Amino acid sequence: MASFPSGPVPLRVPSLDLSREYRAIGPLLLKAVETVFSSQNFIMGAQVAEFEGAAAAKCGVAHAIGCSSGTDALWLALEGSGIGQGDAVITTAFSFFATVSAILRAGARPLLADIDPETFNLDPASARLCLESAGPSTVRAILPVHLYGQTADWDGFALLKQQHPLLLIEDAAQAFGASWNGRQAGSLGDAAAFSFYPTKNLSAGGDAGMVTTGAESIAQRVGLLRTHGMRRRYQHDEVGWNSRLDTLQAAVLLVKLGFIDEWNAARRALAESYRLLFERAGLADPGPYPQNGLVLPRTRSSAMHVFHQYVIRVRRRDQLKAFLRERGVESEVYYPLALHQQPALRSLGYPTGAFPESERAAAEVLALPIFPQLTLQEQEIVVAAIADFLS
Repeated sequence: MASFPSGPVPLRVPSLDLSREYRAIGPLLLKAVETVFSSQNFIMGAQVAEFEGAAAAKCGVAHAIGCSSGTDALWLALEGSGIGQGDAVITTAFSFFATVSAILRAGARPLLADIDPETFNLDPASARLCLESAGPSTVRAILPVHLYGQTADWDGFALLKQQHPLLLIEDAAQAFGASWNGRQAGSLGDAAAFSFYPTKNLSAGGDAGMVTTGAESIAQRVGLLRTHGMRRRYQHDEVGWNSRLDTLQAAVLLVKLGFIDEWNAARRALAESYRLLFERAGLADPGPYPQNGLVLPRTRSSAMHVFHQYVIRVRRRDQLKAFLRERGVESEVYYPLALHQQPALRSLGYPTGAFPESERAAAEVLALPIFPQLTLQEQEIVVAAIADFLS
């Protein structure tokens, strides 16, 4: 089993503790921020272009365009790809709200499809059924989500693109550093959207995002849209938005980009440690659904998972979450409702039962603590608490 640092028994096990990251790299962050304040170049300063170039190289794409949030990145990726009024976009029924709200904001119509119960990612077979039902001529794009840090089945979606005139847009908000058959998330589709929200594997000191693409035309339009549609100062070619990446956030991201490979490797080691601990405790069910124990995350052979979240499936999920809280162990539910069950999206017209895998996942998923500085001792506390609950 992987070796992890241990220390005194903690009073609580946090889902995420960014103070540990700050203790390790705080001086580098402060120096980077001080440089920005000294330059007084707070908007579109040199660090923005530097980060965009470094991130593009890391993702293996020609273009990376920084923006103000992951939500804006999704909208920019869609709008920049020419998706708008009259277009339909197929996406997953199980994701964060922004996946669908960005489609609506672009003026397009979301069409939902169900997930693979083992990976929680959009199932290409379900997407195909949705495509055939809607009529391929009405569907402009498919928007798979690399949920929890594992890339979606890109072979399946690439096949659909070969058979139909589709765009593939990646929601890679949780997957910086993940890959599929050696190709980096962000380089798989026509365009991709990343989030650098403070909880993400690669995180800013606030909201920040990025669009990646290999297409010059998409990159140019995204760059235009993020600055009010302004190609030259005070000359607006179209109505865009204020979606720029702050120089301060770019400076923070530049520092952290140098550590992302190390941190993602630590997350994978922690996931393996969890697997061994749960299996040794006799708690791991074969899946895909929980029986007497819990179902551990599954990684496809073609995917490199970066474990933005370590998500188990378990019966009596809400009771377990409450039990863990009493034992000092934090956990989170991502997400307690499938998207078609959200009050704001009832107008999409999908009834309860329309997406059984998504609905079941929403009732069973639980994210356990995982971040690069988590200790083996803390993992053992988590597993022991769950074993006590299930006994």
